[in-house]
Amino acid sequence: MFHASLLAGILLEIYSNCSKLKPMSASLYIVVEGEDPGFDIFVNGHALARNEDALERLAERLSVQPLLEFFSADRNSMALLLEQGAGDPEWTHHLPQAQWFQPEDGLRTIRCLLDFLDMAPSAIGSDTEMVVRELREYETVLRKTCQRHLRWHLAVSWR
Repeated sequence: MFHASLLAGILLEIYSNCSKLKPMSASLYIVVEGEDPGFDIFVNGHALARNEDALERLAERLSVQPLLEFFSADRNSMALLLEQGAGDPEWTHHLPQAQWFQPEDGLRTIRCLLDFLDMAPSAIGSDTEMVVRELREYETVLRKTCQRHLRWHLAVSWR
């Protein structure tokens, strides 16, 4: 069994080192528990994936959970990666059950990151504006998730 954040890091590393995946772009997206949460859960997540290392270091300095600690992988979320020829289908036999998180925990991280980035708009360089925009999309989705008493997790997509 893999710890979810370790698995997410491994997947992002595989993505960055796999020539078959180079034309694609990694994206961190939100999965809300259930078939249809009753609201749009689309978030871009490309800038967040590109800047995940910097955001993780920042979250640790701010004493909040890094975004990848909300990552969970299951057979469905791994399907695209495997279809693209990266990874080993054997992984699917070792994946833990999907983990679900309370939206308040994710909101705590996102709001703390946003507060800092509002005060330090060049903290992540030229991508800061896009990162802030995507964090605001996350905040909207998680606020609605909280209002509906649902749980969530992050997943990674390559498209």
